[in-house]
Amino acid sequence: MSEMEKTQKAPKAQVKKNDQVLVMAGRNRGVKSRVLRVMPGEGRAVVEHVNMIKRHTRQNPQKGVQGGILEREGTIHLSNVKVICPECGEPTRVGRTRLEDGKGMRVCKKCNAKF
Repeated sequence: MSEMEKTQKAPKAQVKKNDQVLVMAGRNRGVKSRVLRVMPGEGRAVVEHVNMIKRHTRQNPQKGVQGGILEREGTIHLSNVKVICPECGEPTRVGRTRLEDGKGMRVCKKCNAKF
């Protein structure tokens, strides 16, 4: 890893936890679901019931983990999801605006609703 890559800051993610999103690419294209977790440094998000993967786990009685094959959500790249505007209900791009008190808000590019 070069010196430049270590110092570069990750771009601000437009998707937040609990946002409704539409999956735009991949085998789950067209699915509307909720974001469970966002990893802005990696540019990825975990979306509910999207990109399901099988995880082989060993039994661990101390932690109460039962062994076997578990199915859980994998990550999906942020470029493959679009936020659904809570006002107009349409998948949209997200803009940013600053209010008078200096607080930043996300804005729907279709209907200009702040959320």
